[in-house]
This record gives sequence, C-alpha cells and structure tokens, in this order.
Amino acid sequence: MLFTSSIAATMPGTFNSVYNASKAFIQSFSQAVRNELKDTGVTITALMPGATETNFFHRAGMDDTKVGRSEKDDPADVAKTGFEALMSGEDHVVVGSFKNKVQATMAHVLPDTVTAEMHRKQADPAPDKR
Repeated sequence: MLFTSSIAATMPGTFNSVYNASKAFIQSFSQAVRNELKDTGVTITALMPGATETNFFHRAGMDDTKVGRSEKDDPADVAKTGFEALMSGEDHVVVGSFKNKVQATMAHVLPDTVTAEMHRKQADPAPDKR
C-alpha cells in the first residue's frame, strides 16, 4: 500500500495547520501499520512529495503565496518514484527536488519554532500586509 504523506508532515504548518497535521497523521499511521504487518508480506510505503504541479495550490487559495508561485515537481515523476519505492519495500520516500530533501532533513534537526517560521514564509497568504 502506498500512502501519500508529504514533507509537510515533518513541520508545523503555519497557515496550513490542519493539512500538515493530517499529513503527519498519515506518516505516523503508515509507519505504525507497516510495523504491525511486518511479518505478513504486505508492503507499506509513505510517499512524501513537496510542492507538486497539480491544482492543489489553486484549490487551497494559495496561488499568491511564495510556494504557490514557485516551481513545482512533475506529478508523473512523483508517482513513478513513489511506485518504485513501494515495489522495493522502502518505508518512506521523500521525492522531488533537492530542496524537498533538504527541507525534510532540516525539519528533523531544527526546533519546531524554526520550521513553523520557515513554513510561514512559504505559505503566508498576505506577507506584505503584516
């Protein structure tokens, strides 16, 4: 089974708190179920993409945010990498740009207060009005 988590799962999501918390749940859930089923032959992988070129940012009203305007990863590449990780039995895979991998790594070593501020700068809907 391939669960779609996100690098958002690794940090507090200022202006996207429910989304990031939901992705953190999926990440935790996939790892827990993977462990529960470790002797059954069932493979579970958590796919952790960063910003991907879909309608997500438009639907979320984030077109004018820094992340909404940024270059995004190709969804076909994200899906292919996720499938390959699943087939090779990986527990999770951070996919996409080098920036995604750096963000996910930094989120594990920086305090949550710092990553919350980093996320704020990417997702702030009105940065010049504060």
